[in-house]
Amino acid sequence: MGFIKEFKEFAMKGNVMDMAVGVIIGGAFGKIVSSLVDDVIMPCVGMLTGGTDFNGLKAKVGDATVNYGTFIQNVVDFLIIALSIFLVIKAINKVTKKKAEEPAPEPEPSNEEKLLGEIRDLLKKDK
Repeated sequence: MGFIKEFKEFAMKGNVMDMAVGVIIGGAFGKIVSSLVDDVIMPCVGMLTGGTDFNGLKAKVGDATVNYGTFIQNVVDFLIIALSIFLVIKAINKVTKKKAEEPAPEPEPSNEEKLLGEIRDLLKKDK
């Protein structure tokens, strides 16, 4: 099989397409979470810590500047994204578990099974 044909077969599998959609939605979700952290949570945390702007927190090490405030903000971003994904997966698992727990309805016995059941009952009765 040629390389191009093999790659096309791989790329058109359902799992790859689902993953691509997930990555795109994840990127958009990441922007929302970053905005939540940057514009809502970190200003509140800054107020609690005496008006500290975490983006402005820097340390000078020789000629290099270490932006540890940005790192703190990225850690908060990660924690919120991880918590959100955990809650979504937990909800999905709960829904799929309920579906799996629902028992399937008993199928109606066939005519042959009904007849065999009647014969069994008659034989028990005669004893």
